[in-house]
Amino acid sequence: MTSTTTNRTAMGTTLPPKDDIQATWKFLEGGVETIMNSLRDGVDLKTYMMLYTAIHNFCTAQKAVGHGGTGLQSLNGGSHRGAHLLGEDLYKRLQKYLKDHLKKSHDQLAKHSDEAQLRYYIEEWHRFTTAGGYIQHLFKYLNRHWVKREIDEGKKDVYDIYTLHLVSWKVGMFEASGNTVMKAVLRLVEKLRNGETIEMSQIKTVLDSFVALGIDEADTTKTTLDVYRQHFEAPYVQATREYYTQESQAFLAENSVVEYMKKAERRLQEEKDRVGLFLISEITLPLMKACEDVLIKDHCAILRDEFQTRLNDDRREDMKRMYALLARIPDGLDPLRNRFEVHVRKAGMAAIDKLLEGGENVEPKPYVDALLAVHSNYADLVQKSFNGESEFVRSLDNACRDYVNRNAVCKQSNSRSPELLAKHADILLKKSTKSTEEDDMEKTQTEIMTIFKYIEDKDVFNKFYSQMLAKRLVLGTSVSEDAETNMIGKLKDASGFEYTNKLQRMLQDMQTSKDLNSTYSDWRNENLEESDRKAAVDASYSILGTGFWPLMPASTGFVPPQDIVRTYERFQNFYTTKHQGRKLTWLWHLSKGEIRANYVKLNRVPYTFQLSTYQMAILLLFNDSISVSYDDIAAATELDKRTLDPSLGVIVRAKILNAHPEGASTESGTSYSLNMGFKHKKVKVNLNVNIKAEQKQEAEETHKAIEADRVMVIQAVIVRIMKSRKTMKHNQLVAETIPQLKNRFQPKVSDIKKCIDTLLEKEYLERLEGDELGYLA
Repeated sequence: MTSTTTNRTAMGTTLPPKDDIQATWKFLEGGVETIMNSLRDGVDLKTYMMLYTAIHNFCTAQKAVGHGGTGLQSLNGGSHRGAHLLGEDLYKRLQKYLKDHLKKSHDQLAKHSDEAQLRYYIEEWHRFTTAGGYIQHLFKYLNRHWVKREIDEGKKDVYDIYTLHLVSWKVGMFEASGNTVMKAVLRLVEKLRNGETIEMSQIKTVLDSFVALGIDEADTTKTTLDVYRQHFEAPYVQATREYYTQESQAFLAENSVVEYMKKAERRLQEEKDRVGLFLISEITLPLMKACEDVLIKDHCAILRDEFQTRLNDDRREDMKRMYALLARIPDGLDPLRNRFEVHVRKAGMAAIDKLLEGGENVEPKPYVDALLAVHSNYADLVQKSFNGESEFVRSLDNACRDYVNRNAVCKQSNSRSPELLAKHADILLKKSTKSTEEDDMEKTQTEIMTIFKYIEDKDVFNKFYSQMLAKRLVLGTSVSEDAETNMIGKLKDASGFEYTNKLQRMLQDMQTSKDLNSTYSDWRNENLEESDRKAAVDASYSILGTGFWPLMPASTGFVPPQDIVRTYERFQNFYTTKHQGRKLTWLWHLSKGEIRANYVKLNRVPYTFQLSTYQMAILLLFNDSISVSYDDIAAATELDKRTLDPSLGVIVRAKILNAHPEGASTESGTSYSLNMGFKHKKVKVNLNVNIKAEQKQEAEETHKAIEADRVMVIQAVIVRIMKSRKTMKHNQLVAETIPQLKNRFQPKVSDIKKCIDTLLEKEYLERLEGDELGYLA
């Protein structure tokens, strides 16, 4: 490089004549050359101001003399004068200088190869663009006047001085050597991918140069990414495709699928990180798509085939990795979701098959636990390995709905799952010797609702649950009022107010009954003599609304003991006085009580027998007689044999009564006497146990009631549809009825058709021409 003093001497120390283009350019060329080749030292302020002044003087001269004394104005027909004409000549001389300078630079570039060529290109780019910035300032007057005017007049080949440098570089260097430079860049990137250390700043500089060269032809003050996309992004992405295509094929040939997934994860992350290191954000989408295509899409069949093995072995980390990879490509996860759904369905079916190995009779708790275990396992898998993705949740739900409603237990009847779930809820909500913590109760209720969500015949669950709730409330066996309220709240959230309306009314009736009993107690104290109060049976009453409680009258006749008759008649008089016009129907089969056995004691404390009302009537007969025959008991109580035999049998098996002859049980001709030597380890002895025959009969009657309710619901839906539509095709009516019933139960087409025929007979509907049905108001 020449020193600043030398440059000044070469340029001269005096300004050239302002109207002499040759002298002016010669003076300026020396300064431009100094700036272009000696950026570190540049020119001093005095020289810079002389150069700037020379340009200003020349552009503002009124006339200029060209070489040989020819006026420049005559070359342009005399139509332009002043700065306009003079600026054009100065602009073209600078343009030619830049062209010549870049030709020399390109010739030097051609002497280098590979990384040396890349380094030279970068050095020259830095030198040339930095000089362009200085020269832009130097020619500021030209930019402000002549260049601006030319651009405003629509000239397409005129640029501001800095943009002229870029355009010159694009023509003189880039078009001739851009592809060669880019190949050198790609070789550097390949070295980086192979683990070698490179100067990433070099790639960044080349990229920036390609971006800077994207000059918008329509508006030269703006830039586009066209040059970058064509000459940098496209070859970079293509080279990436080729590199990873070759690497992935070679790696898979020698390694397991799991190791390949780990490798693919690392490569994808590396490419993403490189965008922030030396690329620009615009390349992210095409680059990552290329990587995903060759690393995942091209090998997705192999990955999907491996999925079933990972699923069978419960390799959750591997499945998580596979999910993360296949989620990157379009439709990459669909086959996985389908296989997952089939797998969960098989697992659920297998769990119930295993449960049935111990016999055909399935208890509610093991059954529900088996359903829950499968759901919990795969719900956890969906959350941890599949990121809780909604489509995998949908696949899980589809599989669970299938194995909950169509497993081996449900082969005889689709209503078995809701029935067993309701019974499981009943066991949970009943008092037991094992105390249930509040958190455990909440957790177990949530688990019940998990299975409830998949139950198709929700009307079956509702019917059984309401019957069992009724018994818990009436018999006082609920674990707590809060637990009952919470469970009903969960059912309401899941299925709506109408589904739980009767259940909530049952709770309200029990609260009303408590208040009524309190009022009755006050009434007794005010209206009965003390002797009558002491002699009266201590009783409490539950008043149940007929329309809300799923309870039926007893199927047997019954004559209650006189002590009980006097007690309930007194309450009945009180109640009818308070609520005129109401009728009480006594549900003796749901009543219970306690009797103190004063004839036999444990440690001087009389035993207390907890009994059904029927059992109480039997034992109270022994207050008047030491021995009572079977026929006398039947005549006194008027219980039918189906009810009497099991009620009496429990007492005999508990050895409270002795049967005569010995070994006899419950049959005509047998007589019974009190066992005076009765012993039991508890003071309170519970004899009010469920009778299996009664339970079976009750279940059968419940199913019959469900079928009857369904007929009414189907008919109501059909009438509602026809009332809205007036006329409708038969098949169309069937098709529209099904979705309106699905929230309650899974209807059969045959049942819908029968209901349509019934409505035709009842003249709610009429047949019109063809297959058309009409509504009769």
